[in-house]
Amino acid sequence: MSESAESYVVGEVDVARWEQFGLGDVMPFNAMWYTVPPGVSSPRDCHPELELSVVISGTAAVETGGTITEVAKGSCFLLDSEEAHVIHNRSTDEPVMVFTTYWMPLGSTPDAVVAGEGTR
Repeated sequence: MSESAESYVVGEVDVARWEQFGLGDVMPFNAMWYTVPPGVSSPRDCHPELELSVVISGTAAVETGGTITEVAKGSCFLLDSEEAHVIHNRSTDEPVMVFTTYWMPLGSTPDAVVAGEGTR
């Protein structure tokens, strides 16, 4: 599916959202994948959704709250609502690909969300 998906660039990060496949009414979450090229960092991102991510290739250096955690291929990381984050790719030759699911916390209403800059 990633080969046929339309994507867009945020900074130097390539992003593809599942909404383009018309799955919004059949899943209780949204999803996307993104690729961080070697030696690149994603723009700082912060949003109201909770985010659960799986590293598909490479090793992601996930920065939150001034701490960087290495997350290897096949491992996951969870970002809380409004938790600012940056994904670094410290490799010089391998891209980092991440599959992400995200959803609004229970008790939140999508109407209260104001779109801002970032990968959302």
